[in-house]
Amino acid sequence: MNPMRKIIIAIFIAVAVPAQAQIFQQPGTFQGPGQSPVIPYPSAPPRPAPPPVYVPPVPQMNSPPPFALQNTTPGLVASDPPTTNLKPLSHRKSFSKRFARCLNEGAAMGLTANERSSYARSCAQQ
Repeated sequence: MNPMRKIIIAIFIAVAVPAQAQIFQQPGTFQGPGQSPVIPYPSAPPRPAPPPVYVPPVPQMNSPPPFALQNTTPGLVASDPPTTNLKPLSHRKSFSKRFARCLNEGAAMGLTANERSSYARSCAQQ
């Protein structure tokens, strides 16, 4: 036999033998020297149960309200509207003087800058 042919056959055998030893096995089958199974990935935990839905009872038109909701003591129904005491326009100071006075009052009350400006705007309009 030709020495070149022997070398080619030896190379072919050297390449083919390890390829035959690699056997493909499906996941979950026994493999390896200890014959241990492949552990699959864990599945997701089950979804929690939805919260219960409680429907309140619908009041009926012909049923009276419960006694706890009935008014047992009469209250004051009629009242006079509040009266506003505005000074006559002729004796009223200018808006800028009233605004400055309201700013000073707000500072004397210990209000912050934002509270003081809100107070001064509402105070100067009166």
